[in-house]
Amino acid sequence: MKKYILLLLYVFIAIYAQAQKFTDYFTGKTLRIDYIFTGNAVKQSICLDELSALPAWAGRRHHLSEIPLEGNGQITMRDSLTDRVIYKTSFSSLFQEWLETDEAQTSTKGFENTFLLPYPLHTVKVEIILLTPERKIAASLKHIVNPNDILIHQKGTSHVTPHKYLLHSGEIDKCIDIAILAEGYTEKEMNTFYKDANIAFESLFAHEPFKSMKNRFNIIAVASPSDDSGVSIPRLGEWKHTAFNSHFSTFYSDRYLTTRRVKSIHDALAGIPYEHIIILANTEEYGGGGIYNAYTLTAAHHPMFRPVVVHEFGHSFGGLADEYFYDNDVMTDTYPLNIEPWEPNITTLVDFASKWKDMLPKGTPIPTPVSEKANFPIGVYKGGGYSSKGIYRPADNCRMRTNSYPGFCPVCQRSIRRLINFYTE
Repeated sequence: MKKYILLLLYVFIAIYAQAQKFTDYFTGKTLRIDYIFTGNAVKQSICLDELSALPAWAGRRHHLSEIPLEGNGQITMRDSLTDRVIYKTSFSSLFQEWLETDEAQTSTKGFENTFLLPYPLHTVKVEIILLTPERKIAASLKHIVNPNDILIHQKGTSHVTPHKYLLHSGEIDKCIDIAILAEGYTEKEMNTFYKDANIAFESLFAHEPFKSMKNRFNIIAVASPSDDSGVSIPRLGEWKHTAFNSHFSTFYSDRYLTTRRVKSIHDALAGIPYEHIIILANTEEYGGGGIYNAYTLTAAHHPMFRPVVVHEFGHSFGGLADEYFYDNDVMTDTYPLNIEPWEPNITTLVDFASKWKDMLPKGTPIPTPVSEKANFPIGVYKGGGYSSKGIYRPADNCRMRTNSYPGFCPVCQRSIRRLINFYTE
């Protein structure tokens, strides 16, 4: 009898999982939601800014109620009648990084954030949460979306930014669509941008597992024009009028290149199928930034352009953590040592079984001495996530640690491969 009950339970679960078809709940359009994250180190809140409709949905049409990585925040969409979860996604944000700075202790700021969800057929309930480094809810917002609301802004039906495919492997519902945008390129410099976009594309797909899974991607170069050539470098007193107002010295770190004008990025992409974003900055200055499920932004004319764009895409697409660390360890509190980080390529050993423990060769010492790196390509090496103490990385070196290393380590490769499979299978 017990086996019979279990069999019925498994059948029920299988039927329930199959019952959630994309077309039961969604149209073929995209619901774009703009939020403002506001607050300081003590208190944060979320404000709804604007709702928009885009002509096509380029995201996944399966695994709708699942997330592959926890992220630093999550959005859940529920059917208003049944309360069933019909879509879920996760993300990180520049705002949450700012909360860890000294400035956040004494001032309050607001940051734009934009997210893409499948457009619902009927009224839905949407909840967005921000998580603390301790994985507790720091801020949340619940709101209703009526897909027939006349104030939902229709975008992307005209005035679409000029663009062209660098790689077109298949239809948008079968592939991962990556948009590469121009930042700091004038109209006259777009030929240069297209060359730079090709370099970024070639660099990314020279690395595994992107190389062997290339046929699952579409790459679109988007010629978003700027009034000025170059990007802003505050420490030099240089301020430019560019498409997305990006600048170096984010949080007073000279090489950290980001933008807070997130809505302008998505406005430039309206009418173009996209899921993930790479922004190329027309500058020789060294720097970049990558935020999970937000964007990669990197300098296109520095000698380190090729490895940096791949590293930053490891953040924004793969949700990978930085594996470098500082020997004069000053703990930044980015990763509490009593919590297992959500990023797949670092561990505090709190829940190592959820990471790459299954990949360790038998007899691997924990921690793994660097002197033994030749014997243990996959190990548990001290240092990662900016700290030399209490955080461990899977290999002595990796694209997520140094620009000089030629590729992703086996653990990072497996994690990226799993993500690609999640989006496409």
